[in-house]
Amino acid sequence: MKEEQLNELFYSLTLEEKIYQLVQLSGDFYKTAAVAVGPKGKLGISQEVVDNAGSILNIIGAEQIIKIQKNYLENSRHKIPLLFMADIIYGYKTIFPIPLALGCTWNPDLIRECCIKIAEESAVSGAHVTFAPMADLVRDPRWGRVMESTGEDTYLNTLFTSAMVKGFQGDFTADKSIASCVKHFAAYGASEAGREYNTVDMSERRLRQDYLPSYKTAVDSGCEMVMTSFNIVDGIPATGNKWLMKDVLRDEWGFEGVIITDYAAIQELIAHGVASNDREATKLSIEAGVDIDMKTSCYSNNLRQLIDDGEIKKELIDESCLRVLKLKNKLGLFENPYRGASIEKEKEVLCCAENIKLARKVSAESLVLLQNNNVLPISKKNKKIALIGPYGDNTSIIGLWAIHGDQSDVTTLKDAIAEKIDANNFCYAKGCELLEDYTFLGDFGKMVNGGETSDTNPEQDLEEAISVAMESDVVILALGEHMMQSGEAGSRTNITIPKIQLDLLDKIRELGKKIVLVIFSGRPLVLTNVLDKVDGIIQAWFPGTEGGHALADVLFGDVNPSGRLTMSFPYSVGQVPVYYNEFNTGRPVKTSTHSERFMSKFLDCPNDPLFSFGYGLSYTTYEYSDLVVSKDILKVGEIMEAKVSITNKGKIKGTETVQLYIRDFVGSVVRPVKELKGFKKVTLAPGQSKQVVFYIGEEQLMFFTKNLEYKSEKGEFMVFIGGNSNNTLEMKFTFI
Repeated sequence: MKEEQLNELFYSLTLEEKIYQLVQLSGDFYKTAAVAVGPKGKLGISQEVVDNAGSILNIIGAEQIIKIQKNYLENSRHKIPLLFMADIIYGYKTIFPIPLALGCTWNPDLIRECCIKIAEESAVSGAHVTFAPMADLVRDPRWGRVMESTGEDTYLNTLFTSAMVKGFQGDFTADKSIASCVKHFAAYGASEAGREYNTVDMSERRLRQDYLPSYKTAVDSGCEMVMTSFNIVDGIPATGNKWLMKDVLRDEWGFEGVIITDYAAIQELIAHGVASNDREATKLSIEAGVDIDMKTSCYSNNLRQLIDDGEIKKELIDESCLRVLKLKNKLGLFENPYRGASIEKEKEVLCCAENIKLARKVSAESLVLLQNNNVLPISKKNKKIALIGPYGDNTSIIGLWAIHGDQSDVTTLKDAIAEKIDANNFCYAKGCELLEDYTFLGDFGKMVNGGETSDTNPEQDLEEAISVAMESDVVILALGEHMMQSGEAGSRTNITIPKIQLDLLDKIRELGKKIVLVIFSGRPLVLTNVLDKVDGIIQAWFPGTEGGHALADVLFGDVNPSGRLTMSFPYSVGQVPVYYNEFNTGRPVKTSTHSERFMSKFLDCPNDPLFSFGYGLSYTTYEYSDLVVSKDILKVGEIMEAKVSITNKGKIKGTETVQLYIRDFVGSVVRPVKELKGFKKVTLAPGQSKQVVFYIGEEQLMFFTKNLEYKSEKGEFMVFIGGNSNNTLEMKFTFI
């Protein structure tokens, strides 16, 4: 539709019709020909609102969307199509690894490929918008939604956020793209104590330096929507935060797209304590620039009265409505309200061979080898292998937030291993349940997961596991947290492998067998108590539809693991948050001249993480040498080269992630001990050496100074290059 036509349509709308474009309802209002009385009554809205709402949440599938859109338009005076939005986070039907795992590939181009495939599957199934990527920086693994983040580093998160936005949106071809809604704006990943929906409190400098850049990158990459976060920012909930939404997002960054709340967030302003009723919450939100009210009656029941009473200007409604209409127009919905939805194309695209192949590749690259005492890779010949554990033959390895995925499409680890080795050399036993007690799942868990009841006998499970382990040469233990223990509302204080599984590990260890531990989780876990009990550890995350095949590829050496952590693993939950780019403090434990007790440290635990940011092993080893910088003194406007040689010292080909860090020794404000500023993935044949070159200029040295100006400051700097944040070569230079 041309701009003049869109404006003509806009001016033909009544005030109520404009308001209804700002209302998003869930799909249960539209699944039947007659509106469900229950949802309508619960929300407190009229039939008129339902008949004219602008968008729908979490209904997907071509047949269903075509039917709903057709029925809706038949009753629409202006024939304005619905927008269909959905939580399609890391896959629609082909499920890729969780975003935290995707981050561990250190491969933004590959992740962009994933999002292109996700977008195509979603588009042919009728989706118009995905609530992804989650750009939240996260440094606290207690927070369940860490699974949706790519980790603890600002620079790396910006690269992945940009790749995802561009992958989802492409060139807006109808059957290959969807609009991207970046979330949660802003700083939701800094929730106190890692508790879901909790308070966030930080300085504006830290907000701008660490947390805002990935959202800004999403805006700069063209994301069409932004979702508000549940938390407060400087004491004001984000959904009613005018400074955040208007001053920063719209005026400073130039965002012209649609702002939508998270689920029921406008009404939650009352519980926060900044509004006493729906009317006040509505006023705060519309004045902050929030365009769409997700799943409350606040906008539909209060905006008109606020205008009539002179408390808000009608122009606010006009601006929001026009933004929604422009998005619908950009997606081509006025020409084709069904857009890419096609029952026939669903059959061709969903879980097609090309997508499955990519999922297997990405899953393999996301796996992180944490420990290997000469047990991996496992020989396919002349080795009797026992697979034991509740994740050995479990299709829930796609994780909680793959809500549209089908577990029937998943290849389990058991089935994948069976494809690799002779059946006479392979046996499996469950060993134990995932948890001793499933009551924490509650009603939501029963709805999603069927209640997790089991007919097996615990003693019999253990006996069977011991029996198959005794007959084996190598035991693969498939353990981890329940998929419902991570994701939204999956905050935990005890982030360990569940006790029932640790007991199983202890029993198997008593047999003296070689043990490879494969860990499935949505977060970094505390593994201090298992390191000495096993010979190898692979962090599998929730690896998606092809996770079983990817793991088998790595376990048996068909793929050399190359994943590197993007989030530190703590020794103890008491260290949390623990992250590599911390501040030095006035009494740093490694260099302070104070007596040993009176330093910044724990009495019962190291300061450093168990596994550091950037860490990951390979089936070969890499040697770094000959770090040189092209200039001892770098001037404004100049570019400096930092070069390092890397050699594959092993007997097989491997891919190393060479990481560049920089430290600013003295600034007008305290600076981190090091910051990631670049990386390169290098593939080396056995014995091969390569020189890797990084380019450093003023841009890599800039930060928010004492006066909150983003600029560089002159002084001494250190360059670090190595295989992870804790193991580097280093060299100084001066910036003048």
